[in-house]
Amino acid sequence: MAATAVSIKPRGIALLFGPRRLVFVLAVSVLFGTLNSLPDTAPPIHVTLGHAVVTGLTALLAFGLLEQYPKRPPTWSRRWILQLVGVVVGVLLGVIGAHSVSMVIDEHSAHADPQMSGLIVLIVEGLLFGPWIALGTMVRQRDMIARDQALAFELERSELERNALEARLRLLQAQVEPHFLFNTLANVQALVDAGSPQASQVLASLIAYLRAAVPRMHKLATTLGEELDLVRAYLELMRMRMPDRLKFEIRVDPAANALRCPPMTLLTLVENAVRHGVDPSEEGGRIDVDVR
Repeated sequence: MAATAVSIKPRGIALLFGPRRLVFVLAVSVLFGTLNSLPDTAPPIHVTLGHAVVTGLTALLAFGLLEQYPKRPPTWSRRWILQLVGVVVGVLLGVIGAHSVSMVIDEHSAHADPQMSGLIVLIVEGLLFGPWIALGTMVRQRDMIARDQALAFELERSELERNALEARLRLLQAQVEPHFLFNTLANVQALVDAGSPQASQVLASLIAYLRAAVPRMHKLATTLGEELDLVRAYLELMRMRMPDRLKFEIRVDPAANALRCPPMTLLTLVENAVRHGVDPSEEGGRIDVDVR
């Protein structure tokens, strides 16, 4: 059983004021607030910065709210259009709200000409740049969502492929076990019925093989050296069944013994060679296993 990690999209406040969004809006607001304070006739920098930050946060709030609500946009409009309209309204409300706060703090200063001209400049800037910034954010979000979906599909496909490979491996393992056991036990039965002294030797070899093989059959991975031990024991048993018809030789590069491999990989090939090649043939055959 494989566990797949699922990313959960943030909602509510976590989405409205996500760290990246908040940092980006504050950076843009500080930039415009600083630029608006440069002219000689402009209000003090703390005023322009305050107005710009309030306007940016209000536009961000409108953008985020309309991103989540209503859950289903009306049929006569798309969500991105609602968000752009929300940004425009948010800019206007932010500028008016910031100016209202200035009036509460200092009514005379708020009605001064630099304040009013700064108010108009901020409205123009917000209406000019705000919708484009919001549109760029939505395009970037769409690309990120598409990329996340592609990664999720690729992960799911990889999981399915891995599960299919494991299922095929288990099928091969299930095929090896009954063929090998039934054939060997039938051979032992024939030897016992014939009163052959070789029956005890074959049965002892089978028991020794099973003690080594059964714990490994359902492992997800083993080493090539362990796999070769099973193949060698299997071929020895098969040679006892058909001593005149089966010959084999195993040649192994010692450096290959430590390599990892799926269990029963080599044994499945050897078992199929014996079952479909050597066993049906009257003259038998030879199996060579070369590992380099």
